[in-house]
Amino acid sequence: MTRSITIFDTTLRDGTQGEGISLSADDKLKIAVRLDELGVHYIEGGNPGSNGKDIEFFRRVQELGLKAKITAFGSTRRKGGSADEDENLQRIAESGAQAATLVGKSWDFHVHTALQTTLEENLAMIEDSIRYLKRRGLEVIFDAEHFFDGFKHNPGYARSVLQAAHEAGADWLVLCDTNGGTMPGEIRSTMAALVEAMPEAKFGIHTHNDCELAVANALSAVSAGALQVQGTINGYGERCGNANLCSVIPNLQLKLGLPCLPDEKLAQLVPAARYVSEIANVHMPAGQPYVGTAAFAHKGGIHVSAILRDSRTYEHIAPELVGNKQRVLVSELAGQSNLVSKARELGVVLDPKSPQAAETIGRIKDLEHRGYQFEGADASLELLLREAGGEVRELFVFESFKMLVEKSAGKPVVSEAFVKLRIGGESLYTAGEGNGPVNALDNALRKALLHYYPQLTDMHLSDYKVRVLDDKEATASKVRVLIESRDAENAWSTVGVSGNVIEASWEALVDSMRYALLGQEPAAGAAALEPRPGLLNH
Repeated sequence: MTRSITIFDTTLRDGTQGEGISLSADDKLKIAVRLDELGVHYIEGGNPGSNGKDIEFFRRVQELGLKAKITAFGSTRRKGGSADEDENLQRIAESGAQAATLVGKSWDFHVHTALQTTLEENLAMIEDSIRYLKRRGLEVIFDAEHFFDGFKHNPGYARSVLQAAHEAGADWLVLCDTNGGTMPGEIRSTMAALVEAMPEAKFGIHTHNDCELAVANALSAVSAGALQVQGTINGYGERCGNANLCSVIPNLQLKLGLPCLPDEKLAQLVPAARYVSEIANVHMPAGQPYVGTAAFAHKGGIHVSAILRDSRTYEHIAPELVGNKQRVLVSELAGQSNLVSKARELGVVLDPKSPQAAETIGRIKDLEHRGYQFEGADASLELLLREAGGEVRELFVFESFKMLVEKSAGKPVVSEAFVKLRIGGESLYTAGEGNGPVNALDNALRKALLHYYPQLTDMHLSDYKVRVLDDKEATASKVRVLIESRDAENAWSTVGVSGNVIEASWEALVDSMRYALLGQEPAAGAAALEPRPGLLNH
C-alpha cells in the first residue's frame, strides 16, 4: 500500500524568521487561506503568546473555516515549574488551535548550555508539557530540536527524549536538523534506525538549508519511513532557510509516487508560491525548481528545436502539472526555432522561411550585441515580432524631450519633463512633474496621450531596474533599463539601452505604452497612422 505524506507548513512561523520577511496579521490570514486552498495538512500560525500579531491571527483564523489543522507553536515549560501554571502553554491551549507544535531539547549540550538544567529535568519538562496539552484536547507534534546533532553526540539520551515524548502522548515525533549541517546519508540511517526501534510512533522531519541540503534531507528521511515533512513555501526561514515545500511536494508526488496533495491541487503550486512571494514582498528566484519562471525556459536553438518535436527532450515533467508553463527565450543564442515558437505563443503569424524571419533574427542578435536583453522583456520582443508582420501602428511621432532637475538647499529634488510630439497632424507640447526624471517623463507623456488613448488611465509602472553593462567605463558605461508595467489584469516588461540612463528609460517607457495599446484605436482627433517599424529601431 502506497504511503501518503503529511505536509506541515511553517511559513507563517519559521518562514517569518528569515531576514527581510515580516508579515502582518492580515498577511498571515491571506497566506493561510491560500495554503489551505493548496491542500496542506497543517498550517503553523506562530506562537500565540509571543506578540500581538500572532494573538490576532489565532483569534481571526477561526472565522475562516479552513480545512487544514491550525497549529500553535511553543516550547516546553520552564525548568522547575509546572505545566499547569506555565503561561505560554496556557496561551497555546486557549488559542483555539487544533494542534500544537512543542519544541524540546534533544541534544545534551543544549540542555546543559542553553537551558542550564539537568538531563532528567529536561525529560520532565517534555513529559509534563505534552501531557498538559493532551489533557486540553490538542493534537501534539513534538519537534525534537537539534536531534541529529544530539544523536551523534549522545544517542542514548536523544532516544530517551523521543521515548519520553511518545509515552507522554505525542502524536508525532519530528526530528529536527536545526543547524542544517547533517548529510542525507546520516539523516536516512538515523531515521531508519528509529522507525525500526519505535514502530508504533509516527515520525516527521524538519530540515534547514545551511548546506543546501534541506530538500534532499527531507526526501532522505521520507525514504527511511518519515510520514510528515515540515517546511515553508519558497524555502523561507532563518539563516539559509527551511526545506522548500515547492520542491519537496512535487518531488514526493511526481518523482517518488508518494501522494501528499490531491492531483488537482498540485497545479496550484506555482500560483501559491508566487502569491506568498508577493505578500512577503520577496523576489522569487527565476531559477527556482518547479515554480520559477525559468524552470521550464529554453534558450539554446538546438534545445528549442527538440522540445518543439517533443517536450520530454529537455523537460523532466510537464510544467502544467505544477501550474507552470514552458517558455521559449529569444536572444543572441536564438535560432529560427526559438523565434517561430515565440511567435506562435504570441499568436503572431511568422513564416520560418520568410525574409522577415531571417531579418528579425538578425535584428534581435544585433540589439542583444548592443546590450538589449529580451529574456526579461517579453513585451518589447512581442512588439518586434508584430512589427515584422506589419501589425504595429505608431502611436505618435516623437520630436524631443527636455529634463529639468532642481535641488535647493533644505528642499527635496524636483524633476520636470517637457515632451514634444505629433499625433496625426497635431503637434503637442506637454510638461509633467515627478519625484524623479522617469516619473516626470511618464507623467508628461501620459498627459499628451490620455486624450487620445484613455485606456492608459488603468496602466502604471510597477518596477524599474537599471543595470550597468560595462563597469570598466565607469559613469560613461551603457545602461540597460527594464520597466515592468501593470494594468488591472496583466503585467509586462520592456527594455531600453543607452549610454544615458534617461534615454534608456524613455525607450522602455515608450515601449510599455505601445504594448499597452496594441490593437487599440485612438479615441478622438488622431488620424490613422500607417504601420511602420517602432521606436526600438535605433
